[in-house]
Order: sequence, then structure tokens, then C-alpha cells
Amino acid sequence: MRKMIGALAAAASLWFAVPSAAQAEEWPSRPITLVVGFAAGGASDGLARILAERLQEELKVPVLVDNKPGAGTMIATNFVARSAADGYTFMVGSSGHTINPAVQKSIRYDALKDFTPVTLVASLLHVLVVKNELPVKNVAELIALAKSKPGEITYASVGAGTSTHLEAELFAAMAGIQLTHIPYKGSAPALIDLTAGRIDMMFDAVASSLPLVQGGKIRALGVVSAERSALMPDVPTIAESGLPGYEAMPWLGILGPAKLDPNIVGKLDAAIQKAISEPAVKERFAKLGADVIGYGPQKFSAFVAADLKKWADIAQRAHIQIGE
Repeated sequence: MRKMIGALAAAASLWFAVPSAAQAEEWPSRPITLVVGFAAGGASDGLARILAERLQEELKVPVLVDNKPGAGTMIATNFVARSAADGYTFMVGSSGHTINPAVQKSIRYDALKDFTPVTLVASLLHVLVVKNELPVKNVAELIALAKSKPGEITYASVGAGTSTHLEAELFAAMAGIQLTHIPYKGSAPALIDLTAGRIDMMFDAVASSLPLVQGGKIRALGVVSAERSALMPDVPTIAESGLPGYEAMPWLGILGPAKLDPNIVGKLDAAIQKAISEPAVKERFAKLGADVIGYGPQKFSAFVAADLKKWADIAQRAHIQIGE
């Protein structure tokens, strides 16, 4: 994944058109809006508000958060795609930006051509958790159990076509196992059934799973990231726990409409990089289960292209299609 990002980074500069420099010299001169595709109160919304607060101080103009939830973030994404490329409307994008094109039939935007990536801000740590009754202590044992009982191991997701669904399908494909998917309408009801032993496993955000892991209600087998996280330092990666090469990175980043002035992109990226480098901001992000990344425009562009291909391949292999 990272090698693909590096290979694509050089070509990413072709995404940025070059409008007049005068526009960027005056920017910003009025309020900036960050559009969030989730309802207020969740991790993405919380991270967006932390960032908006700090950017407002840095850019000296109001930075507003506008929640437009629904349709798996596609309502917010369509809104930003149709917005003027004047540097005053941006999207707080997430993994849905690269997963939706792979699984949704009714998508009305091009995740590459209709947007200008600015900064890949953070990763949202996800973890593979299992019920206490499942007789496995690590990923290798889970894979062996699943191979001995094809299709009998159940896993929950927070909805069909979501990152937790695709992470499990990637896991099953790489491990050569069959799992049975049970979609839920959110993490909370899925975790209730996991702790009660009604389902076997799930991929979940560490922010919601960690208290249950710490309380001994469920067990954590591995984090989806390529490296261990400071948020769960004692939990190995899935790759080191029994499935070499496995990596997924639920993410949060800032994107604008297509053809944004590269000078505006550079100024906003610099302001974001300054904000997320501050220890206080990193600490607040960590409390919401996020690790700061800080990829700039070109590396973020390459990451989006690679992530789109990755999830398209998994969705095709697992025959995942949603909508008409």
C-alpha cells in the first residue's frame, strides 16, 4: 500500500489546476465551512470541530462545521463536489470516500476527478475484537478455527458497505476463509451482541471497543494498522498476530472541490499541519481514537487513488453491491 502511494505521488500534481494568483493572495477573507458527512456527536464530527477551532485561530476567519449526514456520507460528498472551487467549502472526508465508489451503484461523483485533496489528517484506529467464549488467543488461531468451520464464524459490521464490513472481507480474502456477515445499524448494538456472545467477532473503532476490552467483556486480537498504536500498545497488529501483509487504514482528511487554486491548497495544508503537530491537538485526537498522519496534497492524492483500487478489488471479490 505504501509503495503504491509513493509511486502515485509524483503524478498527483496533475490534479491541481492553476487559477489566478490573486484569488489565493486574498484568501481567506470570509468564513470557511468544513462539511461533515456524519451527525454531530461522533468521532469524525468531534475531530472536525477540534480542527476547526484551531484553524480559526490560525487563519483569522471563522471556520464552521456543517453536518450533512446520510447515504453513507454521499450527501455531504455530493454537496462539496458541486460547490464553488473558491476555497471556502471543504469536506471532512473519511474512508467512505474511497469505499462508496466500490460498493454503491447510485454514486453521482468521481472520487478522484471531482475533488482536490488537501491533507490526510489522521487515521481512526480500528481493532479486531472477539467474544470471550471464542476459543482463540490470536489471529492465527482465529483463522485456523474459521478454516475448520467454513461459514460458521459470524462477524458484525456497522452496516453493509462500511469500512468495518470491507475490513472483514479483506481479512477473509487474505486468510482464505469463509465468514458470515451480520450487518447492524451502528457500533453500539453490535457490541451489545458481541459481549452477549450472540456474534463471534467484529472490526470496530477503538474508541468504542477499548472500554469493553479493558473491562474484560471482549478480547482484542489485533489492530488493522501497519504498526502498533499508542492507543493500544499491548495489542499487536493483525499482520504480526497471524495474517502477514494485512493493513487497513480508516482515515479522516480534508478535500475541496476540483480545480482549487494550488496556492490556497498550500496555505490550508500548512495551517492544518501546524495545528495537528501541536501536542495538545494530538492528545485530543487520541481521546477520540485517532492517530495524526499529516500527508500533504500530493501524498494524499496518491493515497486516495491507491485506496480506491484496494477497496474496488475487495468489493468485486466479495460481490458487494448496494442500491439500485
